[in-house]
Amino acid sequence: MNSATVRSLLVRGMLAGLGAGLLALIVAYLLGEPRVDAAIAYEDAHTAEHGMEIVSRSLQSTAGLATGVLVYGVSLGGIAALAYCFALGRVGRFSPRATALLLSGVALLAVYVVPFLKYPANPPSVGDPETIGKRTTLYFLMMALSVLLAIASVIVGKRLAPRLGTWYATVVAILGFGVAIGLAYTFLPAVNEVPEDFSATLLWQFRLAALAIQLTLWASFGLLFGHLAERLLAPKPEPAAAATGRGTAPEAAASVH
Repeated sequence: MNSATVRSLLVRGMLAGLGAGLLALIVAYLLGEPRVDAAIAYEDAHTAEHGMEIVSRSLQSTAGLATGVLVYGVSLGGIAALAYCFALGRVGRFSPRATALLLSGVALLAVYVVPFLKYPANPPSVGDPETIGKRTTLYFLMMALSVLLAIASVIVGKRLAPRLGTWYATVVAILGFGVAIGLAYTFLPAVNEVPEDFSATLLWQFRLAALAIQLTLWASFGLLFGHLAERLLAPKPEPAAAATGRGTAPEAAASVH
């Protein structure tokens, strides 16, 4: 793949990330922000002293949220487009659109779902401020392990395919990934700092909202980028009738005169 194509895919990836970010922003505002407000209300009710608010809550939930989600979407789109350039043609004989959807699905699983199941998202007021560094480190460690194990599983599956066939090689690779993730879940320390009187319903709703945001982001990116990549890499040929019409019209006009 030449540099011009890579550059074109990178631009399309960032545009698709922007579009996906806009859709994820709507989900975040409608589903996530009400749960954040409820969690903040819980924190205010259980805290005697309130610090000075540097950035107003209304600004955080509008311009701040939009900036964060859209920048994240564009950055994600650029990185995913570069990964797509490497994966295209190496993960199987898939069309450009199917490869984009496959890459998005694997990325959603490895980058978010697997770490989420071990260290799920928590709303404000949940968690000890003194352990935030440890919790952040554990989360990114789980994410890094998940991504590396996903890449290793793809490599193993490709190497086993000539001997076992595509189906059985894929099954072995998925099982290996599951076993390795299970071991990581077992040996990495658990984190449970949810207050006993915190609403279980609110916690569940917040985590579902966080999952819905990521699902919207990755699914819409896969669809948008797949469409743009397909148009670039596998453009549809012009209809034969239209091409014939354009070619014969001048000749017909000349013959009349």
